Amino acid sequence: MRIGFGYDVHAFAPNRKLWLGGICVPAERGLLGHSDADVLIHALCDALLGAAAMRDIGYHFPPVKGNAYENIDSKILLRRVMQMIREAGYELGNCDCTICAEMPKLNPHIPAMTACLAEVMGVEENQISIKATTTENLGFVGRKEGIAAQAVVLLV
Repeated sequence: MRIGFGYDVHAFAPNRKLWLGGICVPAERGLLGHSDADVLIHALCDALLGAAAMRDIGYHFPPVKGNAYENIDSKILLRRVMQMIREAGYELGNCDCTICAEMPKLNPHIPAMTACLAEVMGVEENQISIKATTTENLGFVGRKEGIAAQAVVLLV
């Protein structure tokens, strides 16, 4: 068994869609990033890669202007990471993810995120836990400047 932890943050940006957990969440602003800036998937990829001692998402999918990963759908990156994990002989036991955001309200979207991630990762929905919380108006998340996400995974 191997345990991995991932963490990611992205700032809000105008004229961008808000992608979280592989779905488009209705919101006034999206997140700024080289890809679609899906902060949850990025944290999950880092947790998976970390558990397998395969470095991090930026190493495998560098944010270089004009490369193949610019504006890429993060679900594609997650599929590739799962392929790498399986090629190394691992399978997901479970993952536990937390999204930190003051807005928008995310609880209504968690079932759709869970279903999407399960399909992309090729696992059962009961292997994926997603929670949403606020930071009680503290820090950059509390000031509504961006969103943070954390993920812990168990590989077997």
